Amino acid sequence: NRIDVEIFDVAYKIIGGGEEGDKTVVRIKEQADHSLPYILAVALIDNQVMPEQYQPVRIISNDAQTLLRKIHIQPNNEFSNRFPGEMPCRITITLNDGSTLIKNKSDYEGFHTRPMSWETVSRKFEQLCEKYIDSKLQKEMESAVFDLDQININQLIDLLSKVKNNNVETASEEPETATNSR
Repeated sequence: NRIDVEIFDVAYKIIGGGEEGDKTVVRIKEQADHSLPYILAVALIDNQVMPEQYQPVRIISNDAQTLLRKIHIQPNNEFSNRFPGEMPCRITITLNDGSTLIKNKSDYEGFHTRPMSWETVSRKFEQLCEKYIDSKLQKEMESAVFDLDQININQLIDLLSKVKNNNVETASEEPETATNSR
């Protein structure tokens, strides 16, 4: 029925609806990737936040748009005092029957206090590039990055040059115009 998020002030100001304005009006990628309500909505619905969640059809979908409007972000002074050593937040989900679910976090996987495992990094890399390169080249790139301090940088450059330019998506699906440029 409602999701309340308490977060440190820097996050609130930039992606939560503070100084940067209302984050529940999300129609394009540039708004979606700077909207904590949108990011949380698609994370809850899709169980991930990857490039697919920033596709125009996903952004304007009814389920994401409906849920993001139920998410309310507020700064928490205690959390602000713990930042930047931590990235604390509290999420309170109020269900239709009035019961609540509460989750407190002080970091995330990939933060300096909880680094991602190599297996997780590899899985994410493979998911991100599966549309663009074959699995053999993926494994070669992963191996090169894993051994980066032991290989000649030209080896990595050679691997990267095997990726075809026409397979790389642009950062935004929409053409650059005066209304959506930064």
